[in-house]
Amino acid sequence: MNKHTLLIGFTLFALFFGAGNLIYPPTLGIEAGTSYWIALSGFILTGVGLPIIAVAAIALVSNHTTELGTQVHPIFAIIFSSIIYLAIGPFFGIPRAANVAYEMSITPLVTGTLNHSLMLFLFTFIFFVIVYWLSLNPSKLIDRIGQWLTPALVIAIAALSIGSLIVLDSPEQAPAEKYQDSPFFTGFLEGYLTMDAIAALAFGIIVITAFKEVGITNKKDMVSFTIKAGLIAGLALALVYGSIGLIGVKMAAYGTFENGGQILSSAAELTFGYYGNILLGVIVALACLTTSIGLTVACGQFFTKTTSISYKMVVTIVTVVSLLIANLGLNQIIAISVPVLIAIYPIAIVLVVLTLMSKWIENYKRIYRFAVLFTAVISISDGLNSFGLSIPGIQQVMESLPLYSIGLAWLIPSILGGALGWVLDKD
Repeated sequence: MNKHTLLIGFTLFALFFGAGNLIYPPTLGIEAGTSYWIALSGFILTGVGLPIIAVAAIALVSNHTTELGTQVHPIFAIIFSSIIYLAIGPFFGIPRAANVAYEMSITPLVTGTLNHSLMLFLFTFIFFVIVYWLSLNPSKLIDRIGQWLTPALVIAIAALSIGSLIVLDSPEQAPAEKYQDSPFFTGFLEGYLTMDAIAALAFGIIVITAFKEVGITNKKDMVSFTIKAGLIAGLALALVYGSIGLIGVKMAAYGTFENGGQILSSAAELTFGYYGNILLGVIVALACLTTSIGLTVACGQFFTKTTSISYKMVVTIVTVVSLLIANLGLNQIIAISVPVLIAIYPIAIVLVVLTLMSKWIENYKRIYRFAVLFTAVISISDGLNSFGLSIPGIQQVMESLPLYSIGLAWLIPSILGGALGWVLDKD
């Protein structure tokens, strides 16, 4: 394994590891208790496995996200890919990262007398100036993130994790109700709900471009090196998830918490006092910054390839739009983004799975079309319901579907759709 693969793997880890990834494991730890390791293994299987598989799928279809959907229809491929990049880019993903960075790194350190809106604007303005500057030259992305930002992030996370595990001395608690009967499957579902596979579709283009820049052009080699880089990123994610999840296990005896952010904030303060908040702020800021840079570069590379707009102009538009939306506030961003992600995530997973099966089914276009169609009907209905726009009659049908209660109502219909497409193609 050469230096470039290692560096790209560490970069991919940093791109994946946003603020959301920081707050899921502590919640898992505090709720799973004595069943933590079983629950964690399920969480890693989907929370780490799905994104890495998605990156490999991009390499398999020759580096462009649109290739995932061309078997459905070329127009669908362009539209769906654009929706993905806009959703995890300037409309939701990047503004959310900037807002979370502010809420978790700045808010705990300032007094309540300051103007929150003004502070948010100043912070996000500086944040996006840095994002813009570091995104302008994508050829230097791997060096800047892999060599500098990733080590700083890992060192900060290690300091928080090791310090907390040494200082926090409490016995493991009994698991919460949802982890009592099937901790592995519950962890499996929690990993699925991180929705990181969508980001993987965007980051795949960065990984492929990075390998091309070091002279790897053969498709077989590209897939091989991409999988190796993905495994490096996956191992790093698993280690980090495991360590910060243990903080949640240790914090169970110290009170009740609303979310993973509160767990980490309290653990940091108990371990390092006032400086704990600073340390956590550094971790969150670095995690959000690397993810935002990666998403900005990915959007720039995608829209430059699919439109006549220059890379610099796309990056400028992405950062300006992200800055404006970030100042709407975190709650507003989440309220709009979650339904959209619920609608597109199952479709993305189905396309990834079909791509991995392309060697056997690429001549059966109806398999792609009907699997995606059946999935889209369910996932879009689910997204509308999440937004408070449930259609009378449709919601009752949705609730009667297998696996609806665990957020996987689309799974059986997608399989049935694929089977129907196969039958029609055979005829």
